[in-house]
Amino acid sequence: MHDYTQFYIDGQWVDPVSPSTLDVINPATEAVCAKISIGSEADVDKAVAAARKAFESYGHSPAAQRIELLEACVAVYEKRYNDIAAAISEEMGAPKSLAVSAQAHAGLGHLQEAAKVLKNFNFEEDLGEHRVFKEPIGVCGLITPWNWPVNQIGCKVAPALAVGCTMILKPSEVAPLSAYVWSQIMDEAGVPAGVFNMINGDGPGVGTALSKHPGVDMMSFTGSTRAGSLVAQNAAPTVKRVTQELGGKSPNIILDDANLEEAVTRGVMHMYLNTGQSCNAPSRMLVPADKLEQAEAIARAASEQVVVGDPNDENTTMGPVVSEVQFNKIQDLIQKGIDEGAKVVVGGPGRPDGLDKGYYIRPTVFSNVNNDMTIAREEIFGPVLVMIPYTSEDEAISVANDTPYGLAGYVQSGDIDHARKVASRIRAGNVHINGASGGYNVPFGGFKQSGNGREWGHHGFTDFLEIKAVEGYAA
Repeated sequence: MHDYTQFYIDGQWVDPVSPSTLDVINPATEAVCAKISIGSEADVDKAVAAARKAFESYGHSPAAQRIELLEACVAVYEKRYNDIAAAISEEMGAPKSLAVSAQAHAGLGHLQEAAKVLKNFNFEEDLGEHRVFKEPIGVCGLITPWNWPVNQIGCKVAPALAVGCTMILKPSEVAPLSAYVWSQIMDEAGVPAGVFNMINGDGPGVGTALSKHPGVDMMSFTGSTRAGSLVAQNAAPTVKRVTQELGGKSPNIILDDANLEEAVTRGVMHMYLNTGQSCNAPSRMLVPADKLEQAEAIARAASEQVVVGDPNDENTTMGPVVSEVQFNKIQDLIQKGIDEGAKVVVGGPGRPDGLDKGYYIRPTVFSNVNNDMTIAREEIFGPVLVMIPYTSEDEAISVANDTPYGLAGYVQSGDIDHARKVASRIRAGNVHINGASGGYNVPFGGFKQSGNGREWGHHGFTDFLEIKAVEGYAA
């Protein structure tokens, strides 16, 4: 069992001001795998003081120095890559193959991309005799989730380091192991004292203290829409910037001219990726009504290929959901779908056969769903897909946009011009055509209640910068 009861503040591993511990549960075994400390307002005060002091110098450091620092972080990360992957698998149940190929790689990718962008980033702009400067915003509070833990740490910490900000990270207390390894990497890479700080804790304690703190200039939050709203409310009295990457209920429109076998199979397997625990998962599949029965058969066949089980087994393609809380929530929503009259194509309530321990969910597909049902409105955050029939393209687009969310959208078509036309009408921050996905240079974020601001690549620098105009600079 891991003893991760210290925090990383001002370049040192330190004990919390007031001892308070929490057990971390391995979702595959339901056993305690680590113990962490739960921080308090006093710990936040210490970290903010360290970050404010460090910003006095780091905020004015030359770009070349920050490039070297990011490259040092990359080198240490590569050395600790397998440790990161193992931590992710243990803390949130990602299959080993996914943890290695995607989850751990995301942290590395964001560090590499930030260094690449920084080498060509222009922090100054001339407007005649005037000059516009892009300057680091200051001390940043970073709150990250448990579902893609290192991805979300990387896409916040990397641009903040790149532009000259200092920061306090509060990772999810549900899956904090990879964040601990990340902090060890920052320390070994030589990040200056106070520039990067990490405190474990919960939302009401550390999260609220960070959001309200007058010494924090900006909050970057990823998580549920409900929690994101609370962060914004707590930040409002100090008028700090708040950026949010929140929930989603993303539509996947299968157009009449799509290859149905390929489109449905791709959509089903994408839904099951990371056990459905992705905010941009294509959770609402819109299918031509006259092809619904055929699509159901394809979805059933695809689901039967999924291997649910031990994340450490090389044959496993889907692990457990992260916690008992999530397990119970998903089970309740599956039952709600049945109660409201949706057709169970495959899966349903309960654990998969042979798995009596661990927070495992049966891969589930509902059909004959209408967009007013609970399972079509609420973010389930598990391996549950709903299939919604439509009779016209305009109806499909209307249903796709009939959601408070707007994080992602998906379009499947045999005609690229047709797909582009439909994509232009979807109100979402990211739209994927025929299974395409962006790299670390493509901006990520949402419309409506899916959040504000953008992360990833050079667009991800923007939220960490203030704009200063100096008139008469060249006079």
